[in-house]
Amino acid sequence: MHCRPASRTECGLGIKRATGFSYIEMMVTLLILSVLAVIAVPAAENMVQRRLEAELRDGLREIRTALDAYKAASDAGRVAKAEGETGYPKKLEDLIDGVEDAKDTKRPRIYFLRRLPRDPFTLSPGTSAAQSWGRRSYSSPPTAPVAGDDVFDVYSLSPATGLNGIPYRQW
Repeated sequence: MHCRPASRTECGLGIKRATGFSYIEMMVTLLILSVLAVIAVPAAENMVQRRLEAELRDGLREIRTALDAYKAASDAGRVAKAEGETGYPKKLEDLIDGVEDAKDTKRPRIYFLRRLPRDPFTLSPGTSAAQSWGRRSYSSPPTAPVAGDDVFDVYSLSPATGLNGIPYRQW
């Protein structure tokens, strides 16, 4: 038996309900989404800052290790230096360009870095990797680093402070 009524209630199918969301359901959903956004945005910003800080830490470690290797090669007599020089490179690019091995008669080049990392907090795209770092000479004090005749250390030029509360210039 097949029922063809004029309305649904005549066949016992019940009353047709309106579908969709009520105003209160939509407001509760928007409230939940806004609370999640308030929590997620600072967490995402922290993740980006942590990634940049890790890049800064790695870049500083890589350059400082290369500077120490250059100094050790200089002390061992493999890098020629004049009387009164400290044995540190005159510029950061010397770590990439390499220097002639003074102990080997064939004079092969000694390289200390494949590439110079950039300071991740230097936002200027026209700045070279070497220009993105502050340089401290051997003769300058650690509290007020200034460039000089050699490169003893590098530091970030960023005026910002890290998540640990220490300014990037002091890392």
